[in-house]
Amino acid sequence: MNTTNSNLAGADPAPAATHPGTARSDHESALSFITCGSVDDGKSTLIGRLLVDSRAVLQDHLAGVQRAGETDLALLTDGLSAEREQGITIDVAYRYFATETRKFIIGDAPGHEQYTRNMVTAASQADAAVVLVDATKLDWRDPALALLPQTRRHSLLAHLLRVHTLVFAVNKLDAVEDPALAFDHIRSRIGAFAHEAGIHAQAIVPVSALKGWNVVDARPGWCGYEGLSLLQILERLPNTPPDADLPPALPVQWVEKPYAATDAGQGRRVFWGRLAAGRFAPGAAVQVFPSGQIATVTQVLDHARRPAAVPTGQSAGIVLDREVDVARGDWLVAAPLKGAAAEDDFDTATAQSAWPGLRELRATVAWMDDEPLVAGRVYWALHGHRWVKAKVRRVVHHLNIHTLAEEDDATELAPNAIGRVELLLQEPLPAAPFARSRVLGSLILVDTASNKTAGAVLVDA
Repeated sequence: MNTTNSNLAGADPAPAATHPGTARSDHESALSFITCGSVDDGKSTLIGRLLVDSRAVLQDHLAGVQRAGETDLALLTDGLSAEREQGITIDVAYRYFATETRKFIIGDAPGHEQYTRNMVTAASQADAAVVLVDATKLDWRDPALALLPQTRRHSLLAHLLRVHTLVFAVNKLDAVEDPALAFDHIRSRIGAFAHEAGIHAQAIVPVSALKGWNVVDARPGWCGYEGLSLLQILERLPNTPPDADLPPALPVQWVEKPYAATDAGQGRRVFWGRLAAGRFAPGAAVQVFPSGQIATVTQVLDHARRPAAVPTGQSAGIVLDREVDVARGDWLVAAPLKGAAAEDDFDTATAQSAWPGLRELRATVAWMDDEPLVAGRVYWALHGHRWVKAKVRRVVHHLNIHTLAEEDDATELAPNAIGRVELLLQEPLPAAPFARSRVLGSLILVDTASNKTAGAVLVDA
C-alpha cells in the first residue's frame, strides 16, 4: 500500500467536487464527513479551526467561546452543558460551512468508548471520515509503535460501514521534539494497519489543529510533508455513489390517503419513502413486500409533490394503478423477472425476485449495548421501517481490534466489540449483502426490554 507524499500532493487526486451551481445540486455535491478517533485527539478543536480559518464563524459567536481569556475552538462544537463542563464530546455535533468550491456537513463524533454507538450513527451517513491520531499519546520514537485502540476501532467501523473515503490526520505534531521523525513513524504504522485491515487510506497528513498548520492552509515542508492541506484534500473528495444501478426498492414510511374519493386526480393513495436503491418510473411493475401483490407505477412524485424522476437516496411518492394493501414498514420493490424455463418441467418459467426475502442471515455486528450479546437472545430488528423479531443463533467469531484476528471461540460480544453472528428472523426481510446495498444490507437490533439500540448489523449473506 502506497501512502507516500506523492499520493497526497495531488499527483492523482480524486475527482474534484462539482462547483455549486453546476449540474448537480448543492445537496448532492456537499461532502458529509465525520471526525473520529480516540479521546482528546483534538477532533472538536480541528473542526473549530476549519470553521474559523474558513471564515464560517461570526465574531459574536467567537466571543462566546472564550475560556481564560483565549478562544477555545472545541466549544464551537461541544454544545451540551455536560460537554462543556467535562471538556469531552458526548453526542454527535453537526456543523455546516462552505468554501468557494464546496459545501460541507461535519459530524463531530465522540471519542469515548462508551459513546461508540453515536460514532456509528454518524458514520452510517457520511461520505468520508477524518481519523485523528494524537502524536503525543504514542511512543513516536519507536518505529513499531502501537496505535490507540479507539483509533483502530473507529477506522474499522468506518470501513465496515462503507464510508467511501478515510483520511488520517496526525495531530499535535507541534508538541513533540522531532515532528518529522514522529510523523514518519506514525504514518508508517497507519499504513501498515490500513493495509492489514484492507482499508484504503486516501491521505495521511500532519496537522496542528491548535495552530492551524496544514488544516486550511498548507505548510510546505513541515514534517517533511509537501502535500495538500486537510481542507484542500476534503474539497477534492468524491461523494458516496448511490446504489442507482440496482433494481428499485423503497421502504414505505408513510401512506397518504386521498383527499376526496370523488377527485379523480387524488383517487389513489401515495406511498412515501426514501429510495433505497434504483429508481421507479411510470409504467414500471412493482411488487409489495411481504404480501407479494403486483401493481404498476402510474406516477412518481418528488418531495414537493411534483411528478419527477426522483434519484436514488431522495424521498419519493409512488402512486400505483390499483389499490393494494400497503402499510408503513412494507417495501415496494421491482417486480420479479421470469427466469429461463427448464427443459424438463414443461417449460414453466420461475419468477426470480430482485430482492428475495430472507429469514436466516450471517452478519457483522458492531455491538453497542452495555449488556453483552449472547447466543439465544431475541431482539427487535429494524430494517427500513419494518420491525421483526430476531434471534441470535450463534456468535461465529469476535474480531480482535489489536491483532485483527477472528477469534472463533467467542461465545458473546462485549460492549463496543465487533464480530460476526448468525441471525434467525421471525419473518423474512428483503435484506441483501451490505457490500451490495448500503440500505437493504443494514439493520439495527433493539433490546426488547429496555428499547435501547443494541447493535448495528451489516448483512454478509
